[in-house]
Amino acid sequence: MKLPIRRETASQEKRDAREDVDQLTRSFANQLERWPDFFQPFHDVLRSVLPLADVEETDTHYVVEIELPGVKREDISLEVTGDHLVVGGQRRERQRNGLLRQQTRTTGKFHYEVTLPSDVETESVSASLDNGVLTVLVPKTESARPRKIAISATAGRQAITS
Repeated sequence: MKLPIRRETASQEKRDAREDVDQLTRSFANQLERWPDFFQPFHDVLRSVLPLADVEETDTHYVVEIELPGVKREDISLEVTGDHLVVGGQRRERQRNGLLRQQTRTTGKFHYEVTLPSDVETESVSASLDNGVLTVLVPKTESARPRKIAISATAGRQAITS
């Protein structure tokens, strides 16, 4: 007797593996909900989303760019406390008309925190949200900015002794 051979495509195997990971994550989150308050911080971390971000240093500013696609400006909080820049908020589920068959976009709370150098002007921090990217400009203090030094034509040691 010959049994039928079942062959799965590579895309089917990837989809099955992704579904297994999603199911395992949901199962783990459900188990954490049943544990005492001691495990609550782990549950919160699992449920939160860490957005992708870049931190760039220019001559005059530190530029923090955080990807927040689909997040409205009113759902974002931005704070500077001492040397910490903290961005938090919520990525909300949108209203759907049909049956959701698959979901890979994250929803829920997000949190991003970066430690700033001590040479910044925290009173002058500004932020804008454009095309799903939050850009935070943190200006450097005047003393932290590079300064051009003029080079004289006289010989180096002779200028000191004269």
